[in-house]
Amino acid sequence: MDPEKINKKYPKEFIDLIDRIRKYNPQVEKDIPLLWKTYNFAKKGHANQFRLSGVPYFAHLYNTTIILTELSMDTTTICAGLLHDILEDTEFSKKIIANEFSETIANIVEGVTKISDIKFNSQEDRQANNFRKMLLSVANDIRVIIVKFADRLNNMRTLDAMPKSKQKRISLETRDVYAPLAHRLGMYKIKSELEDLSFKYLQSGQYKFLKKEVLKNRKSFDEYINKFKKIIHNSLIENNISAKILGRTKNLSSINKKMNRQNKKLDEIFDILAIRILVDKVSDCYAVLGIIHQQFKPITERFRDFIATPKSNGYQSVHTTIIGQEGKNIEIQIRTNEMNRIAETGIAAHWKYKETGKDMDEIDKKILWLRELIDILKHDPDSSEDFMEILKIDLFKDEIFVFTPKGDLITLPQKATALDFAFAVHTEIGFSCIGSKVNSRIVPLNTTLSSGDKVEILTSNNIKPSYNWLKFVKTNRAKSRIRRWFRKNEYIESVNLGKEILDKKLRKAKMTDKIKIISKKYEEMGFQTQDLFYQSIGKGEITIKEIIDKLCKENKLSDDEETKNKKFFPRFHKSTSKGVTVQGVNNIMVNFDKGCNPIPGDDIVGYITRGKGITIHRSDCPNIPTEEKELDRLIEVSWDKNIDYTFYSHLNILSENRNGILNDISNVIKNMKTSIASISLKSQDTVVQGNIIIIVDNLKHTKNVIKKLKKIPGIIKVERT
Repeated sequence: MDPEKINKKYPKEFIDLIDRIRKYNPQVEKDIPLLWKTYNFAKKGHANQFRLSGVPYFAHLYNTTIILTELSMDTTTICAGLLHDILEDTEFSKKIIANEFSETIANIVEGVTKISDIKFNSQEDRQANNFRKMLLSVANDIRVIIVKFADRLNNMRTLDAMPKSKQKRISLETRDVYAPLAHRLGMYKIKSELEDLSFKYLQSGQYKFLKKEVLKNRKSFDEYINKFKKIIHNSLIENNISAKILGRTKNLSSINKKMNRQNKKLDEIFDILAIRILVDKVSDCYAVLGIIHQQFKPITERFRDFIATPKSNGYQSVHTTIIGQEGKNIEIQIRTNEMNRIAETGIAAHWKYKETGKDMDEIDKKILWLRELIDILKHDPDSSEDFMEILKIDLFKDEIFVFTPKGDLITLPQKATALDFAFAVHTEIGFSCIGSKVNSRIVPLNTTLSSGDKVEILTSNNIKPSYNWLKFVKTNRAKSRIRRWFRKNEYIESVNLGKEILDKKLRKAKMTDKIKIISKKYEEMGFQTQDLFYQSIGKGEITIKEIIDKLCKENKLSDDEETKNKKFFPRFHKSTSKGVTVQGVNNIMVNFDKGCNPIPGDDIVGYITRGKGITIHRSDCPNIPTEEKELDRLIEVSWDKNIDYTFYSHLNILSENRNGILNDISNVIKNMKTSIASISLKSQDTVVQGNIIIIVDNLKHTKNVIKKLKKIPGIIKVERT
């Protein structure tokens, strides 16, 4: 369309919008009718609405859209920006928006509306649920969060009209939610401004102080930076390198964080000056780096090459900090113009490829972490605390870069382990992982990795995940997959256990004819499926007595019969887990009570613990419930005859305090063909007292060790605890 005709037909405000879009999207001409229709629809829809400042509400929609043009967003997103409050503040429905414009535009507007409805606060449970809602709302289209960032940025720019209480709440939410998420999506320009605006309202005194001091020193800062830029510029010309050199002081929020982190005053912070050098090609980045290092001394530990190893959000640049004139530290970022565009706008920069059909998978790569986090939300309903921990790792993590044996790069959070690496390569490799080699040296799975490590995973088809893995893995991918595996396997085991407990105990109660009837009455017990009914029995959440009392009132067991049959155990086929035979139950994982620490040879009993399956106790353990209503959870267990496990045995020792006593104790244990798992002895005046945990085969082995220990001169008492 002829620009002169456009100027006559449309108002200046709309023409300015089109001119902005035309700078990055020359094909905008074909979209002008749609944009004009959207512009008018939004303006009429919000015609009688005003902000607290008295400005027409449409100004907010228009300025939000201007921010989207600065991010070079596509026409669909621009339209969604103009309409982003239409569902919340007018009577128009999603269906009307879809009919008038498109289903995609309506979906983005609905997604932004859902996020706007969320109010974050400091209560962990509610905040976790709100994060879930927000992330799920962007699951299908990342443009939802981009529009929300633009909306939030314009709101923060105009926050002065709000009451103080709302300023604080909105600023806190912006600092803790939106700024970290913008950072994680590589949108550094948005992130920096959101942080500074939040800082302005949350710490107004400190903000005003820093702003005043930085402005006061602006002239000297500018003079210093200009001198430095001139030196670099001349050197680059001599080497025939074309570059754009930008100088700046760091944003106020960043300076304040540095002061707090280093516990220093403003005049003690030397690296608040930053230089950015933009070149045309990657080879020039390294050439510029070499030229600078020849002229100025670099601070080695501050060097980072994010071109060779890009951040997971796509950020690329070479960072170095040098000691400039007058001994001041200057941070220098060197990148290509294209890298700078991506660094400024992050994930938004990739939409132009999406529209032209190039690099269709690029966006998915940049937000793989977000896709995985959303997958966790859908399949892993973890506790709020676990979810918030995962989210914080994802939003605030610093990254390390490690390599596979073939040289492929894997990005992980700091403090990630070899097991995290295994799951990052492939879920099945994680599940079959038995060990790892880091830089050709065999190390445990919980070994913390460092940037540059070369990692090889050792696997076995006979390995199964361990609950202990959850204690040291750091990535949400590893935690999610491990938890999901245990839930699936524990569900199957609990269902099988529940089936067999119901069958055997009803037979024992001479109610064989009721087995099929009761199994089909799961809905009367409040369960949607039969397997959930069995699972609840297997997990100890309901007892057979409770089921009989509710479903078979005419066969309700009397108190006398219950007392008489306290050991209400079936005696059928056996299965073994961890060296323990559980009567009448197949393939059940058992746990040992940590209070009584049973070992082979002890008289033992099983107890169906709520949510944990069967816990094995010594029969004299004080932790076994004695209330009559709990007796139905007891189940008969015994030690397997062919145990190939070892066990921990806890010993309490009291001895005279003499030289060599610890050495004598260690030698006796060693000679008894066992080893010490841990030892804790304390001396008090003339005696030594404490605990030793030894690894034994059975009770007889433990008794023999105790017998030998008692013969050591000076030993007063040795007993199993």
